[in-house]
Amino acid sequence: MTLHKSQSSKDFLQEQTEFSLVQGGPLFQLLRRSHLSGDDLELMRLRIIVISLFAWMPLLVLSTLEGNALGGNVAVPFLLDVEVNLRFLLALPLLIAAELVVHRRMRFVVLQFFERNLIPEGAMKRFDAAIASTLRLRNSVLAEVLLIVLVYIVGFLLWRQQYQLDTATWHASPTAEGLKLSLSGMWFAWVSLPIFQFLLIRWLFRIVIWARFLWKVSRINLSLVPTHPDRVGGLGFLSNTVYAFIPLAVMAGVILSGSIANRIFHLGAKLPEFTILIGTYVGALLCVVLSPLMVFAPQLAQAKRVGVREYGALAERYVSEFDAKWLRGGAPADEQLVGSADIQSLADLANSYEVVKTMRIAPVTREVILRLVVATLVPVGPLVLTIMPLEELLKLLFGKLI
Repeated sequence: MTLHKSQSSKDFLQEQTEFSLVQGGPLFQLLRRSHLSGDDLELMRLRIIVISLFAWMPLLVLSTLEGNALGGNVAVPFLLDVEVNLRFLLALPLLIAAELVVHRRMRFVVLQFFERNLIPEGAMKRFDAAIASTLRLRNSVLAEVLLIVLVYIVGFLLWRQQYQLDTATWHASPTAEGLKLSLSGMWFAWVSLPIFQFLLIRWLFRIVIWARFLWKVSRINLSLVPTHPDRVGGLGFLSNTVYAFIPLAVMAGVILSGSIANRIFHLGAKLPEFTILIGTYVGALLCVVLSPLMVFAPQLAQAKRVGVREYGALAERYVSEFDAKWLRGGAPADEQLVGSADIQSLADLANSYEVVKTMRIAPVTREVILRLVVATLVPVGPLVLTIMPLEELLKLLFGKLI
């Protein structure tokens, strides 16, 4: 996606209308060659089935052969390990499905910058360079290789702390020499978990790419309009890109829910003990998803200051003339006040000035924040039943509604 000197922005819009964070990279090319994906991320269901079963099914088979699928001499059999089953049967499919959602909802982001005339003619080369740099990073082979190395070095060192419940489980048992892995535990540690961790960290890498692109665009002196009705100078379309990350928010909630559920069901913990953890988790997710949009805050704040000053001066001139004309006898004798366009113009000017005064300094809305919070907490909701019977919960909810 490059914009050459001889190309006008109109030509560019006709030839290059899409921008994708996910339609590229070594894994994407591998999935295409394996007929698990099309050029436009088709075959999503097939990818979900193949990848999820490759990670989960061997664990079921091996734990069954070892007698630890639903019983045995372990405290946590495989099928009763809520965290692991939710991770591979729900969270992993969400990681894969999120690609198609993000691709479809964000593919025309670049086009919006052009359609709204936000990029000045003199800054087209810089904008083009930002796009090209983003796509090169998205397609980087080295980046994905480093992600795999990171998963097998850092990820393997951390997984023991995350999944160890200080009791014998289907995948490992604590011994005097340390943690002893079962056969199913070896597949879990070296195959299933790295697959999940790679897809997860790859998504974090994509968000970094997205943040980097927005940061580069924010270094351009954008043609922001303070009176734009979206109250962010014309950048309101960027807040809609947050909705593309809703599946990832649900996925994060699933991971959190599974981790808490294991400790409630197998270690006797109580849900209220995790209140701070849940709040911190939701706050961190909001920071990850929303912080890339904050790079426009300096320009939006500057546009608001200039807009308030300029439109304030314009309003002062207009109301002074209006006052002189209609209250100080300046109007012609044959001009009628009723039906005069001056009244409507005064109201329009007041509305425009109010829009400028209420400009936000980031393309983020309360609705966006609320939806992200709800999406993250929905998977945690069923755990309320561990501290309150369903009948009492329904009575409480209906009591609030009636």
